[in-house]
Amino acid sequence: MADGYLTTHVLDTARGLPAAGLRITLFRLDGAARHQLAQMVTNADGRTDSPILPADGFATGTYELLFETGAYLDATGTPPEAPRFLDQIPIRFGISDPDAHYHVPLLLSPFGYSTYRGS
Repeated sequence: MADGYLTTHVLDTARGLPAAGLRITLFRLDGAARHQLAQMVTNADGRTDSPILPADGFATGTYELLFETGAYLDATGTPPEAPRFLDQIPIRFGISDPDAHYHVPLLLSPFGYSTYRGS
């Protein structure tokens, strides 16, 4: 069994705060097929309460984290647009080491974002 796991952390760079209450869905990609594995909401620290993909389900492959940023921005009182510039942010990434900790954070503002492989 693999020892690796996947975590995320969302920071609202426009407000200078963790992005609490942001819904995240994890998918595993298999060719054109997209299989939902988990759905969580960030806590007060902008993290999920547990790994979004724990060791018992961790495997190499291609994945997608879908961040529901529009609903989060609406909830924080960010002035709305029609449609919102960043309503959803999908981040596709590969897991090649089944024993590693993969951390995929999101730095978010209403008009831009960045991500990287963290530790």
